[in-house]
Amino acid sequence: MHPVVPIPFLDRDHAILAFNQRVLDWARRAAVPLLERLRYLCIVSSNLDEFFEVRAEPHLIAALRKQHQGAFSVQSFAELSRFTHDMVEHQYRLYNEAVLPALKRQGVEIVAHSERDEAQRRWVKAYFEREVRPLLIPIGLDPAHPFPQVANKSLNFIVRLTGRDAFGRDNDIAIVKVPRVLPRLMRLPEKISGGRILLVSLSSVIRSHLQDLFPGRLVGQFSQFRVTRHSDLAVDEEDVKNLRTALRHELAQRHYGQAVRLEVAAACSDHLANYLLKQFDLTELSLYRVQGPVNMARLTQLIDLVDEPRLKFKPFKGSWPTQLNPGQSFFERLKEGDVMLHQPFERFDAVLALLREAVQDPQVLAIKQTIYRTGSDTELMDLLREAVRQGKEVTVVVELKARFDEEANINWAEMLESIGAQVVYGVVGLKTHAKMMLITRREGRQMRRYAHLSTGNYNPSTARLYTDVSYLTADAALTSDIEQVFVHIAGMNKLPRLKRLWLAPFHLQHRLVEKMEALGLAARQGKEARIVVKMNALTDEALMRALIRAGQCGVKIDLLVRGACMLPAQVPGLTDNIRVRSIIGRFLEHSRVFYFRLDGEESLYLSSADWMNRNMLRRIELAWPVTDPVLRQRIVDECLVSYLNDGVDAWDMGPDGQYVRVDTAAAAIKAGAQKALMQRYAAPAVVVKGNSAWT
Repeated sequence: MHPVVPIPFLDRDHAILAFNQRVLDWARRAAVPLLERLRYLCIVSSNLDEFFEVRAEPHLIAALRKQHQGAFSVQSFAELSRFTHDMVEHQYRLYNEAVLPALKRQGVEIVAHSERDEAQRRWVKAYFEREVRPLLIPIGLDPAHPFPQVANKSLNFIVRLTGRDAFGRDNDIAIVKVPRVLPRLMRLPEKISGGRILLVSLSSVIRSHLQDLFPGRLVGQFSQFRVTRHSDLAVDEEDVKNLRTALRHELAQRHYGQAVRLEVAAACSDHLANYLLKQFDLTELSLYRVQGPVNMARLTQLIDLVDEPRLKFKPFKGSWPTQLNPGQSFFERLKEGDVMLHQPFERFDAVLALLREAVQDPQVLAIKQTIYRTGSDTELMDLLREAVRQGKEVTVVVELKARFDEEANINWAEMLESIGAQVVYGVVGLKTHAKMMLITRREGRQMRRYAHLSTGNYNPSTARLYTDVSYLTADAALTSDIEQVFVHIAGMNKLPRLKRLWLAPFHLQHRLVEKMEALGLAARQGKEARIVVKMNALTDEALMRALIRAGQCGVKIDLLVRGACMLPAQVPGLTDNIRVRSIIGRFLEHSRVFYFRLDGEESLYLSSADWMNRNMLRRIELAWPVTDPVLRQRIVDECLVSYLNDGVDAWDMGPDGQYVRVDTAAAAIKAGAQKALMQRYAAPAVVVKGNSAWT
């Protein structure tokens, strides 16, 4: 193939923030139920927290402290800061000018101190004295009481006092740390709510009683504040004898990493804001003045406190998988052929049912499984625990470094080890991100394997919120490969040649590039070539260059990238043949599907991996082929075609890298892919067969 024409990639951090702008758009839509609009505001806040915790710290060091020549300059950090400040300002404007007034019209209100009547103020006063005050210890600052350690994302108050303290000194700054055990919102009793749903925020309760915490002195200036700290754990795996112990030590320090962002109330005085910036060694660029709670993500409590179905999405419960009959043995069904589950439209319960049958079946001798994120739901762990009690050989690969799930995974690992399961922590230097379960069963004089592979995690909670594809198979070649991967991870032996699986970091990236190179060569020879890829992020330079080369050779390429995409689309003369589309819907798009077609001959792979450098080179990831033509066509129709035709929830990237929401009025199909799938699976579904019309 001819060399690719150079093209600059888009900035990754701006791409991440642009994704959050698209999420924020859901909070703007009047057709979305009010409490769901608030939920999207909270999701954006949570996403921004993680962005700062993980992404901001290296930039601060490189841009603001070392200030050396490099890929990330002081100027680009300033541009990123302006972008983020504008988005946060827009977020709080939506909160104050759209969502809160609309909730008030529906009889739901967060009541400020100035708006409370006398009965409500008495209740708040009693609540403060009974529940809050006993947990607060105001800290006056002087040489003997230096600025206290403030935990990551915790709620705090800074107060400027007038007068002198009990010892006649004029130290004027105090800090009030708010314990995390206290709820951030409380609902007022019905008898003093006047027929409405009234709530009070914890920050408002404390603010209205700050003076009570400083008898003998007057409270002058004050502000709530919150600091975000760098929270990515740094453990040198090559230099530790026990990764689990080292991670436990790091977890204890996570809440007190380097400060990267400071949030204060909009009315915070310059004096107090500058004082805090100096304490946390931050610049003005890292200061965010917000017109509302500094911890907006915690407002999800309001959604839980308000039991008003009319203000929420209509509950959706996926159907039982269309390829499975309730009560039928999974093992007997899989002997007939592979089975696909499209979550959450079909229920993840079926995966747990497979494991449950394996645990209870005396012919099942061994169960192997990877654990990346399982959440707090114990059903899956209870099943693995029961399998050990039943005398089965249970091997669990636990990824201890799953970001922000480290502690839960350490606890699960210790529990499983304590009862006799074989627990493996993966390969040094690599995260085990592959999602796989392998069941070995004695059938007569033979051993037969059954497997579950997935684009998503073994987490029953997120399985109701994320779109993913689960794949059940008894294919001998595929299950043999999965067995080899488990043996490789546990024994760290040389990996034998695999028949079906593509495995990172060994050959997944290389095989993908090979596929695209072959299609590009065929397209130059006048053959019809097509690539459609669905993933969460596209930031790997080798794969982006391969896509550009293929597109410049004439391959028609559609990229369904939910989040960050660094590949600019539709640039005249460079990426004319590449379209990039992002779908932001009620559910979080999470499935990874790779489709290739050459003159009518199709191949399709499902995968645990996004097209990111870390997934290709620093993780254990899987991609596996779907060879059953009926299942392949179903995945094409449901996971690709429907999203390429989405006329409601789609955003298309322009040549400038900016996204524009699809024009519903002009769309050929005036429906959202997710809504169509929800409707399809609300009743018994039929597997779609036949060819699909790509657009």
